[in-house]
Amino acid sequence: MRFRRTPQEITGSIVPLITPFTDDGKLDEGSLTSLVEWQISAGTHGISIGGSTGEPSAQTVDERIRAIHAVGAAVDDHVPFIAGTGSAKLDETLELTAAAVDAGADAALVITPYYARPTQQALYEWYSTVAQQFPELPIIAYNVPSRTAVEIEPETIACLHRDVDNVVGIKETTRDFEHFSRVIHAAGEDLLVWSGIELLCLPLLALGGVGFISATANIAPASCARMYELWLSGDLDGARKIHYELHPMVDALFVETNPTTLKWILAQEDRLPSPHVRPPLIETTAAGIERVRELLEQSSVVLDRERAIR
Repeated sequence: MRFRRTPQEITGSIVPLITPFTDDGKLDEGSLTSLVEWQISAGTHGISIGGSTGEPSAQTVDERIRAIHAVGAAVDDHVPFIAGTGSAKLDETLELTAAAVDAGADAALVITPYYARPTQQALYEWYSTVAQQFPELPIIAYNVPSRTAVEIEPETIACLHRDVDNVVGIKETTRDFEHFSRVIHAAGEDLLVWSGIELLCLPLLALGGVGFISATANIAPASCARMYELWLSGDLDGARKIHYELHPMVDALFVETNPTTLKWILAQEDRLPSPHVRPPLIETTAAGIERVRELLEQSSVVLDRERAIR
């Protein structure tokens, strides 16, 4: 099957970008472009938009399509580009995936349909339908049960990978590390697996994962990319050192619901004009800010590394 870019090239640290909004809540495409440019200059290995960190459920389909096109234009084939196109509705998912093709995406990241809690057979049919509509676009399933109330079981993704040529991988956002192992064991080592859990990004590589799609890369792109590169070169001690340096930063990002505190940090670092998040989220509370400041003090090594890239 012919793809724009070989899926096996989509490795390393992939940033799941936030979606910037202005203070009055409008989509800020200019800031989105600036973030992409910074990420590329910092050495990020790939860029994604439309995942959970990007607040997709708080946007209209038109806004999500505009964001996909803005990111695609800014990436301009410098690094792999993954567009998040999943929705709770099939027609919206197909419309967004078509937009990803038009924007030159190298793959579509399709979240499990949330709220409805479909069965495993229903998930199989859902992903088969999306993939068969776009046979020349690699499809990456997005498993995030903490947000969707449904989990793709290892055998389900294994069957999809065997039966549907362009279902190439899965982003696993579960703290159950045994689940990662069972997915790769069931589907085979040619299934591409990325971690979406920050502190499992490095450990997953030991099981055969190809990289990670971690919210931490929004504020620490150079560190996340370097951790992967050190692992790849065989410098395990160096990779572990960065992994532990990132601990307080990871904790800071999740003081309140992601991407609330992430946007606050980006605004404090002059990477973002506004920390605005859309309802039902609210901006970081005073108590949250106090705790984030404490954790950022412990992240000085990481922040100094990132501040050097302007």
